[in-house]
Amino acid sequence: MKVNVQAPNFTAKEELLLFVKKRLSKLEQFYDKIVFADVFLKVQKTSEKENKIVEVLLSVPGGDIMVKKEAKTFEAAVDEASRALERQLKKRKQKEKSYL
Repeated sequence: MKVNVQAPNFTAKEELLLFVKKRLSKLEQFYDKIVFADVFLKVQKTSEKENKIVEVLLSVPGGDIMVKKEAKTFEAAVDEASRALERQLKKRKQKEKSYL
């Protein structure tokens, strides 16, 4: 699976990019038909501490899956997003099995 990470308005550190790619590549063990993942890392200009936003667009056959999570750090937001994607991929796999 190809993971494209985009960070508009700031430069993401290499460790963060590696963390995102490693975390999302684990999703392939739940659903092996993932084509690619587009990840957008954004910093919201607010006084709130939870101003890091991660949006993940997962391209899979039959329709894309989009998840948007906010947290204090990008790592926490990526963890939340990957857990949400994991649940959705498991549901999609169950639906496919029920059609067979």
